[in-house]
Amino acid sequence: MSLQEENKQFKFTLITIAVPLYTVLSLWLIYWFEVNFEYNFTKYGVYPRTVNGLKGIFLSPFIHSGVRHLFNNSVPLFVLMTSLFYFYRPVAFKILIFGTILSGILTWLIARDAYHIGASGIVYLLFSFIFFSGIIRSYSRLIAVSLMVIFLYGSMIWFIFPFKEEISWEGHLSGFLIGLMFAIIYRKRGPKKAMYNWESDDYIEESDILLDEDGNFIDLRSEDENLEL
Repeated sequence: MSLQEENKQFKFTLITIAVPLYTVLSLWLIYWFEVNFEYNFTKYGVYPRTVNGLKGIFLSPFIHSGVRHLFNNSVPLFVLMTSLFYFYRPVAFKILIFGTILSGILTWLIARDAYHIGASGIVYLLFSFIFFSGIIRSYSRLIAVSLMVIFLYGSMIWFIFPFKEEISWEGHLSGFLIGLMFAIIYRKRGPKKAMYNWESDDYIEESDILLDEDGNFIDLRSEDENLEL
């Protein structure tokens, strides 16, 4: 591998890990600041259908109600963001930024009259995007990542429905729907399923290699075309 390729690979790895890591660390730093200096940032969350509540579209993902709430979002957020930047780096920032904004807007439109806070909308956005992208593209590794998150946090899929009053299922549903929308929009971007040459439509079988009645290869090429191994 050349020095240029090594630098490119290092930069790719750095972005893949650094962006999710710094994002999660920023969430914990903001929560530490809130607790340590006795602030309450809940009022900066999304409050539906009010002008004042619009600021929560941009701020609510950084606000959490407690350590448990923050921890439950941090692990899947890190895993899914890492997967996003690994498989979809050319469009990762677009999906993350515009997906977050659109999820927040949809939450602002459909949610109950209460402050909606937390990064779980982004978690559902990324989960939905990666999962449906894997299905649309028949790419098993993307589906495996999403299924791993379901296995670790199996109950998360149910929280797009109104089971608990204290949980913003509207934010979860919004992220889930926007993720599906982006999976359809970017269905032609990202990793492709490996295809063998015989699966190609224009594949033509080699005419100079045949099988005998015992299933052994018969090489019909002249001896001077054969090379010793």
